[in-house]
Amino acid sequence: MIRTITTLVIAMLFTTAMAQQPLKNTAFKDGEQLEYKLYFNWKFIWLTAGTAKMSIKAATYQGKPAYCCALTTETSKKIDRYFRMRDTLLCYTTRDLVPLYYRKGANEGKRYYVDELLYSYNNGCTVTMRELTSKGERKEKKQSSKNNIYDMLSIFLRARNFSTAGWKEGHTILFPIADGNGIMTARLRYLGKETVKSESGKKYDCLKLAYIETKKGKEKEIVRFFVSDDKQHIPVRLDLFLNFGIAKAFLK
Repeated sequence: MIRTITTLVIAMLFTTAMAQQPLKNTAFKDGEQLEYKLYFNWKFIWLTAGTAKMSIKAATYQGKPAYCCALTTETSKKIDRYFRMRDTLLCYTTRDLVPLYYRKGANEGKRYYVDELLYSYNNGCTVTMRELTSKGERKEKKQSSKNNIYDMLSIFLRARNFSTAGWKEGHTILFPIADGNGIMTARLRYLGKETVKSESGKKYDCLKLAYIETKKGKEKEIVRFFVSDDKQHIPVRLDLFLNFGIAKAFLK
């Protein structure tokens, strides 16, 4: 469950494919920190599932100005008894939000695996995908595209800076997402607006968006985002539709 939350707490905001272009950041500032409380519905009972924390800071990557984004998720002691989860994700982008590096280290139950991406640019984007499997196998492959390739954290940073002006319900954007195993095409669909409460009880006017994957020719909504209807586009609440229940994440 928390693996899905880890992956999708960041799969956020975008009928077109996006070009690999610089994008001016107006949504977040150096030092921003977001924290979420996670709940899981188990037989009509909502259990505290854990926490997720994200930070964004100015940094350097290979001697050049960059942003560094980090996300950690941790299951609660109650959930640890059934399935322990400790995930750490890290990415670097240029200051205009072009992906440079991504790493995910996942400790899930008795499994540990690592995904790593290294980006290079020359008449398009080439991504080197490295994987340390839960069986201890090391794999590496490359894939190139004339268009952009993203990871879950870099698309989150870019997405927060997209303008939603003129969007109508049903508006959909496609974007390629890479991990250590390969690249898939995901989509985000705009579902309108709604007022929601954070963990503290504060009310936010939000945009409602669905993150969708296609498997065997059928669309499946994986997570529904409620993001603040302002320039920051902060995720206030996430509803996750899992194979064995529903999970929710609330901004603290």
